[in-house]
Amino acid sequence: MNTAPASVPAEEPRWLTDEEQRIWRSYMHATTLLEDHLDRQLQRDAGMPHIYYGLLVALAEAPQRRLRMTELAMMAKITRSRLSHAIARLEKNGWVRREDCPSDKRGQFAVLTDQGYEVLGRTAPGHVSAVRQAMFERLSPEQQKALGEIMEIVAEGLQPKDAGADLPWLR
Repeated sequence: MNTAPASVPAEEPRWLTDEEQRIWRSYMHATTLLEDHLDRQLQRDAGMPHIYYGLLVALAEAPQRRLRMTELAMMAKITRSRLSHAIARLEKNGWVRREDCPSDKRGQFAVLTDQGYEVLGRTAPGHVSAVRQAMFERLSPEQQKALGEIMEIVAEGLQPKDAGADLPWLR
């Protein structure tokens, strides 16, 4: 006797309209080009990829220029493994150091060194110029406002609400 459930026909996907497809592809094209543009600027000016710059900024803005590694991974939206590799590279450059967490034997802090802070200070003007040139100078104030509102809506809809969600920084 076969007790397998009867096959339920799959619901037909709700395909993108031609206009939605155009918008999606424009978004993907623009974000890929923007990330590449910023990566090349940071590699040229400071010898680091954009993700490393973001880690240095997060540390510079943190109290005492230090964050727990798990918190830094969460802010960067990357796996702990990828963060560990990035921090190792930043340590090698002398821009970051790790410190053990006194209250948790397994925990570690990433700390921005004075040298890392100086590198960030030298790199930030070129980076903000690249961002401004690539994005804000191309948009009217109204378009900038609309883009900000749109990205907030998209991000809010993607923020995991489930504590058990498969989040990169928990992997």
